[in-house]
Amino acid sequence: MTRASAVLKLAYAAVAAVDTTLSASAKPSHHRTRRFTKPLLLPILAASFVTDPRARRSPLRRSTLAGQAAGWVGDVALLGDEPTHFACGASAFATGHAAYISGLLAQRDPDATLVKPAAVAAAWAVGAPRTLIAAYRTAPALAPVLAGYSAVLSGTAAAATVLGPQVPADARRAILAGAGLFLLSDSILGMRKFVLTDPPAWMEGAVMATYTGAQFLLAEGAARAGAQPSDAGA
Repeated sequence: MTRASAVLKLAYAAVAAVDTTLSASAKPSHHRTRRFTKPLLLPILAASFVTDPRARRSPLRRSTLAGQAAGWVGDVALLGDEPTHFACGASAFATGHAAYISGLLAQRDPDATLVKPAAVAAAWAVGAPRTLIAAYRTAPALAPVLAGYSAVLSGTAAAATVLGPQVPADARRAILAGAGLFLLSDSILGMRKFVLTDPPAWMEGAVMATYTGAQFLLAEGAARAGAQPSDAGA
């Protein structure tokens, strides 16, 4: 890892901590400040990724950068509170997850069984319907968008469970953890936005903490996928 990449990772962690703290606040002024912090997150993370020599060799380089670009559009869109902002943000994130899925499936283990992806699908079937029903009741126009996005997001987690042995084990673990955190983040978001009538302010902070962690782990896993023995200890 280069010094530039390491510094940018620290910058990402710092901005993520600030933005998470602001998002967990009940003060409107703090949320307005996020117009400056939230849009910085993924550009900084992408910069740390592209300056990492491991990422230059990674088979997941293009799909990860595409996922980050779409995620940035989603981040900016979700700064608004209108239904159109949510629909735009969810569509952007769905596009990003489609990119992640394409990269992960290209590295799948041809001998992998469907047991692990089926477990992800079962978890989705258990947890998602409550949020989708609540969304249909409170915002019928958004329910189809949310259903589609939820399914694509689960697809990323499912794809992360079937990576082949050509992807280093530590990379596989990071990617799987990132996909899992993404699921958790959006589960909290769905509860906060559609299920609870008066959600506490800290829940948005929980959404951002898990989301920024998820994006970091997906990027770190993708970088590790390009690691070579000479990178050990770098």
